[in-house]
Amino acid sequence: MGGSPTTSRKRLVAFTGIASLTLAAAGLASVATPALASTGNAPAVSGMAHHHAATASGIHNEFNPFSPQMTGSKIPGMQQYAAKKRAQIAAQPHAAATGQQTLSYGGGVDGIGVQSGHSKVYLVFYGNQWGTQTTDANGNAKFSGDSAGAAGATQQMFKGIGTNGETWSAELTQWCDGAGVATGATSCPANANFIPYQAGGVLSGVWYDNAAASPAQATGHQLGVEAVNAAAHFGNTTAASNRDAYYVILSPHGTNPDDYQNPTTGYCAWHDWNGDTTLTGGAASSPYGDLAFSNQPYNIDQGANCGVGFVNSPGTLDGYTMTLGHEWHEMMSDQNPAGGWTNHVSGSSYNGQENSDECAWLKPGTTGGAANVSFGSYGTFAEQASWSNDTNSCAISHAILNHGNVVTVTNPGAQSTTVNTAASLQVSASDSASGQTLTYSATGLPAGLSISSTGLISGTVTTAGTSSVTVTATDTTGAKGSTTFTWTVGSVVTGGVTNGGFETGSLSSWTATGTAAASSSAAHTGSYGALLGSANPTTTSSVAQTFTAPTGSSKVSFGYNVTCNDTVTYDWATATLKDNTAGTTVTVLAKTCTLGAGWKTASGTLTPGHSYTLTLTNVDDNYAGDATYTYFDDVTVS
Repeated sequence: MGGSPTTSRKRLVAFTGIASLTLAAAGLASVATPALASTGNAPAVSGMAHHHAATASGIHNEFNPFSPQMTGSKIPGMQQYAAKKRAQIAAQPHAAATGQQTLSYGGGVDGIGVQSGHSKVYLVFYGNQWGTQTTDANGNAKFSGDSAGAAGATQQMFKGIGTNGETWSAELTQWCDGAGVATGATSCPANANFIPYQAGGVLSGVWYDNAAASPAQATGHQLGVEAVNAAAHFGNTTAASNRDAYYVILSPHGTNPDDYQNPTTGYCAWHDWNGDTTLTGGAASSPYGDLAFSNQPYNIDQGANCGVGFVNSPGTLDGYTMTLGHEWHEMMSDQNPAGGWTNHVSGSSYNGQENSDECAWLKPGTTGGAANVSFGSYGTFAEQASWSNDTNSCAISHAILNHGNVVTVTNPGAQSTTVNTAASLQVSASDSASGQTLTYSATGLPAGLSISSTGLISGTVTTAGTSSVTVTATDTTGAKGSTTFTWTVGSVVTGGVTNGGFETGSLSSWTATGTAAASSSAAHTGSYGALLGSANPTTTSSVAQTFTAPTGSSKVSFGYNVTCNDTVTYDWATATLKDNTAGTTVTVLAKTCTLGAGWKTASGTLTPGHSYTLTLTNVDDNYAGDATYTYFDDVTVS
């Protein structure tokens, strides 16, 4: 597992984006140096290197150097600074083979270099300043506080990536990660995990978090916390489910997230990951694994400084879509900065930059300049180019590189079963090629379980313990994908919860309120489960049972499957465990509103001999058209 070359890189520059947007394209020196060879150790990345190349009077912002705000600024030194950046853009050389713009691999951070699966982009409209939410003609979320129409354009753009044969995103298909990629490599071996062409769009979810106002000037830490909240909202509560996820935190008009408007240190957007300790306010802890996210200000407020009118006239959304595309490209090729592909060339004024940084603010009509990109029926949007090692140029278009089929196995999350009980788990996978038949195999299964060729794990577990299970799916070409998860088998404990599997076909031993029933449709294992709520609007429904934790027990666990057609503000599933002996109550399932996430497991800690009350709850706001219901099953004490 490789580490970040220099974890203290300055976030506003090396962590990318239009955060480094201006100088990213502007800082190239005129004398080329040899590219790095593949080495065992990546050279250190200085995140401020390209800033130093153009700094004047302490100014090092990332704005468009052609904007009237820059060219006509009265701030001492600003006009000289902008002029130097324009000159550097004009003098950008074209490398013959490799040179000062060549990117190399950083070795991965937490084993992650690039987003080598199908990207899942989640849009988070952060704060109630976005206004009243309605739906536009394309079925997208629309907001009364968004007069420029940024929300609709954002959704259409991410829906359109990988459609209409667009090749703007195909530059990404040359980048890779994996154990076979050497730290410092400038190209990928054949056995690497390549980024696939993102066919069919990447938009996976939209959340309007209007529970409170977005801070007037959110810190990087607050933005990271919002990404963690979004992961929970969308049901991405495992590291595996976040491996190819990307949370775009979109701040509303009139706010200044992470001081992006600062005239001397400002920028237009950035991307990062939650574990970056240089985030303003510090890293954001995640119980769901590493999270890639971006800070997308309402940079239309900055006018030409952030690209308004850069490609079109009036071009209100030009800079907004350019920054969205810039950050997504960089996240895909450097998911946890700087473990992916960045510039490590010693002495280069591009040192520390990512693929889109190196091509920022290249004017339309010039080689590698910004341009309109058509996404077919989803619309046409202004985008910028990104650096391509294999063509040694800024590529606004690139051939789609095919490296063989990519098989992706969905991680089902940690599993928990009690010894001598039946288990059933369907594992699923996808293939980058259509029409493929997948055959499944597994290693490390608990004794008594086996997997079918179609991915169904079943049987009766016979031995207590914890196993590391690896499931592999293989297609007809021999391409394989795998995922690994833990499976814990608890010992049989006498006593505890009665009718925890609801196999009596009733809610006997449980106290029910609201709309609650035992139902075959709610079964996870066996024949029955508890159905709380209904496909029709209801209110609050619950089942509760009081029991004594028997000798040898340490936890109570249960399975749940939520169907929530609303937001967690209004509808949710939850569960509490009250220790009647100690007089304390803990929430063992936080408010959860997900749709199509499947079965998950939650648990709470027990003290033998204590009396407990477990309450499983489904909350529906009784609003027509968005009924919420939850299945609960397999309540066990172990």
